[in-house]
Amino acid sequence: MANTSAPFGFRQYSGGGSAPTYEQVVVRIAYNAAAIFFGDPVLPDTSGFVVIGAPGTTQIAGIFQGCKYLSVAQKRTVWSNYWPGSDVAATSTVEGYIVNDPNARFLAQIGGSSSVGAVVGDINANVQFAIGTGNTSTGISGAFVDISSTPTTTATLPFRLISLVVDPPGSAGTEAGVYNYVIVAFNNVSTKQLTSVG
Repeated sequence: MANTSAPFGFRQYSGGGSAPTYEQVVVRIAYNAAAIFFGDPVLPDTSGFVVIGAPGTTQIAGIFQGCKYLSVAQKRTVWSNYWPGSDVAATSTVEGYIVNDPNARFLAQIGGSSSVGAVVGDINANVQFAIGTGNTSTGISGAFVDISSTPTTTATLPFRLISLVVDPPGSAGTEAGVYNYVIVAFNNVSTKQLTSVG
């Protein structure tokens, strides 16, 4: 069975907290910030807010888990698993939630046309992400692990590849095929010191 390209962002797999909130912390989102989906990496901006992440070597703030805001359209407080990028009064502040626990692990899909091979050499390498297209019906992210550049030792990449998903068999199609699933950990996040591989 071939893998299907259906990225879902970075879904928490484990961590140091407990259900239902795990290690969520409160952050602020500016009223005019672009949409952020559940499972998107987010970055801190210069004004103390978080914004949707852009791939690069900037330290990320964490993984977005949802938000609360006063809706102009609905005239009530809305709890949502994604920030739609509008529907609040100008100058309002949106309350967002992220996971930034340095010990957290996340399930994610490999995107693009590359795959992580079932070889020891790929494990513990540092990897990049890409944002993809979020789903406005479900609020789920379209972000994925981007290994169009070979996984590397670069200390400033945001994630570290921990393992391939191999259990249960067939859950992610072909283990070492294109679009396979992986477990990643934070590497370059505000709550963790940067590390290089090796």
